[in-house]
Amino acid sequence: MQLERMNNRALNRATLARQMLLRRESVTPLDAIARLAGMQAQVPKPPFLGLWTRIENFRAEDLRAVIAQRKVVRATMMRGTIHLLTAKDFLAWRSPIQPVLEAGAARAGEQDVAKLTALARTFFDEEPRSFDALRKHLAETFPNENERFLAYTVRMHLPLVLVPDASPWSWASNAAFAVSETYLGKKVAPAADARELALRYLAAFGPATAADFQTWSGLRTAKAVFEELRPKLVTFAGEKKNSVLFDLPDAPRPDEDTPAPVRFVPEFDNLLLAHADRTRIISDEHRPRVVTKNLRILGTFLVDGFVAGSWCEPKKGKKLELEPFVKLDRATKKAVEEEAEALERWLRKT
Repeated sequence: MQLERMNNRALNRATLARQMLLRRESVTPLDAIARLAGMQAQVPKPPFLGLWTRIENFRAEDLRAVIAQRKVVRATMMRGTIHLLTAKDFLAWRSPIQPVLEAGAARAGEQDVAKLTALARTFFDEEPRSFDALRKHLAETFPNENERFLAYTVRMHLPLVLVPDASPWSWASNAAFAVSETYLGKKVAPAADARELALRYLAAFGPATAADFQTWSGLRTAKAVFEELRPKLVTFAGEKKNSVLFDLPDAPRPDEDTPAPVRFVPEFDNLLLAHADRTRIISDEHRPRVVTKNLRILGTFLVDGFVAGSWCEPKKGKKLELEPFVKLDRATKKAVEEEAEALERWLRKT
């Protein structure tokens, strides 16, 4: 049976709807983070900006509150990178993601993982400490080993969370870590079934291919997971030859001509990282202008749903620096400037 075809514009609108980028929505930060299946948080500030662009009347203090209440955590997760997640999702997803983390740690060399993680657990349970402190402790304990490889192995094997403080964006640059079980008072769920993770991914980023899910999660079993779920899903043909897109039956798939407002997306946002084929959001031509030499993902602005330029914050009190990738007509330029001014006002008062 021939599958219904979805073009990139239709995929764009479906993704924007799920990412709360077709309109700002009246939801809590906790609910938004769950709907987004977590937020990239290599540095602590971007998730605050990402929620501002998605939530109606978003206040930074509302996010700080759920962080302080330990309902939201910042921890190593998808692709071995740091994410902001609900505590519930962190506890449920750590086990399915664990094979990805262990595969990364294996490249750091052979270690006695059980001994190392037991030592690190004791170290962090004495009091929350930074990874600089851990590396120093490891160098003293194992003088003939590379303490950075050892610390990386700890990060990938021992479930840890970063401990918030009074910093403006809830974490200092050299934040302390704590064992998640100690910090949250709950153990990571033992089940390692990735099917629920795949369903949540589709809810946040679908329709998507198995390769898209693998790119977001890092799981090499992505294709098998989607095949197991196939009876519960609907499928479409993508623009690329033989590509099969999977989706939840009742997920939003707006008409491709649905208007999409100008939106500012922060650096590292998963909107630009969650698919193997990212042309639903950014053209291949523009991707090199967004990824820097040190692998930072620049902040971008969307016009008609697609990346049309980058932006960055200048020194305090000055305007955002905008770099369009395409020629903007007068009306579009005005809309971009108005959204930039709205973000500047929010930053000034936050």
